[in-house]
Amino acid sequence: MTTHPLQPIALKSQAVNFQALPPLSLYIHIPWCVRKCPYCDFNSHEARGAFPEQEYIAALIRDLELALPLIWGRKVYTVFFGGGTPSLLSGESVEQILRSVRMLLPLDIGAEITLEANPGTVEAARFAAYREAGVNRLSMGIQSFNDAHLQALGRIHSADEAKRAIVIAQQHFGNLNLDLMYALPKQTLDEALQDVQTALSFAPQHLSCYHLTLEPNTLFYRNPPSLPDDDVSSDMQQHIEELLVAAGYQHYETSAFAQPKRRAKHNLNYWQFGDYLGIGAGAHSKLSFPDKVIRQARYKQPQAYMQQVAKDAPIQTEHEVSRVELGFEFMMNALRLNEGFGSVLFQERTSLPLLNIRRELEEAERRGLLFRDHQRIAPTQLGQRFLNDLLEIFLRDAA
Repeated sequence: MTTHPLQPIALKSQAVNFQALPPLSLYIHIPWCVRKCPYCDFNSHEARGAFPEQEYIAALIRDLELALPLIWGRKVYTVFFGGGTPSLLSGESVEQILRSVRMLLPLDIGAEITLEANPGTVEAARFAAYREAGVNRLSMGIQSFNDAHLQALGRIHSADEAKRAIVIAQQHFGNLNLDLMYALPKQTLDEALQDVQTALSFAPQHLSCYHLTLEPNTLFYRNPPSLPDDDVSSDMQQHIEELLVAAGYQHYETSAFAQPKRRAKHNLNYWQFGDYLGIGAGAHSKLSFPDKVIRQARYKQPQAYMQQVAKDAPIQTEHEVSRVELGFEFMMNALRLNEGFGSVLFQERTSLPLLNIRRELEEAERRGLLFRDHQRIAPTQLGQRFLNDLLEIFLRDAA
């Protein structure tokens, strides 16, 4: 992205002053997986043989204890186990972590607790144990139901294993998300739609449909596969969206589709610029205080992370988010929501008046990328299609 030529109104004299802090979520990172996928740029590490499960859990719990002074008295509304592959954990380990979370934090009685699972690591007994421990939402990384495409993506499961895993998951969880990807190597439009139709045959409560992108520091980026061209990819996106909406799913975020009242609460908190505490190797946090917003990152390498936790120093980097950055960061998240956001939310979550982005809003409106009235600001259909162009308008030079 490039900096938009319109200069922001001077913010240096305006203090951050929150009247109320945003909702708080907890993210727990499990960094190991069976095999590193060639498209994955997440902080994940192949577990060659056994991984130090109990040592890592002890580090997670200590990490949470060390973070408590930053969030005293704040209720946690969602918990998310991400990775890596959290379903490598035993049910006992998940129970141990959640027991500590409940002991240390005021967890909302209706908290959404999500765990990511790989179909290649599914065991019925383990899923039952996750549910017993308190996990009430499962997110399964299917990616495709086509064996050739799964092989090209480096996945460890087959299409049949994916289907069996979904059946097992639905025996224990009434809230299931399936992750799918499209624009895969040598994928046709019909094949992409067949993946979605297969997913729909299981009637999951939530579907995430992502366009495969070549991210830096991945094998696919260094050795790009043959991918569908932009026109074919665009057709895939359009037909997938139409198919899911026709099936009764609400397209509420760029890549997210949900049955009514089944939107992902944890992800919604991100997109609405809520707060989150991240614990675990490489986990990120965004935390608000009455007079500032800070971001933190933990040490990425699992061994280094555990060593630093033992020194009571798991945080590798921390910085205060400047007032100049707050407006863009809010818009970068909130404009992913197809319905946009209420006009008052901007000031609630940044403590800045909406007037500070008036010129950017006017420019986005003029280009047909954004709609607004006195109550709501939202991307138009054109803005949804060209989201990066829309966000570029709000990118400020923080210098």
